[in-house]
Amino acid sequence: MIKGIGIDLLELDRIEKSLEKSNRLAKRVLTNRELKKMNELEHNHRKVEFLAGRFAAKEAFAKAIGTGIGKLSFKHMEVSHDQNGAPMMKVKGYETNTIFVSISHSKNYVVAQIVIEEK
Repeated sequence: MIKGIGIDLLELDRIEKSLEKSNRLAKRVLTNRELKKMNELEHNHRKVEFLAGRFAAKEAFAKAIGTGIGKLSFKHMEVSHDQNGAPMMKVKGYETNTIFVSISHSKNYVVAQIVIEEK
């Protein structure tokens, strides 16, 4: 049974401007593993896409559960990839749910959608 659906759309240039100033947003949004993976990327544009995708996915999850960010921290959520390269998400306190995540980028935007299903 579907427990929640969330979506978030974000402009890449907002994230790019933030990263040009400092790494503060990345440190606030990403877990240590995610931050390490982002820092391993060679091209700045790829880093922007990486951070924006995870930010959007985490915002979409917060919308899907109906609380928004606040009761749930960005650090409680982690986006990684399965063996085929598809994104997957783990969230502390939601281990008994199946979380479907989709992230897509265009030249100017990133969109993420979350579907939460009770097991």
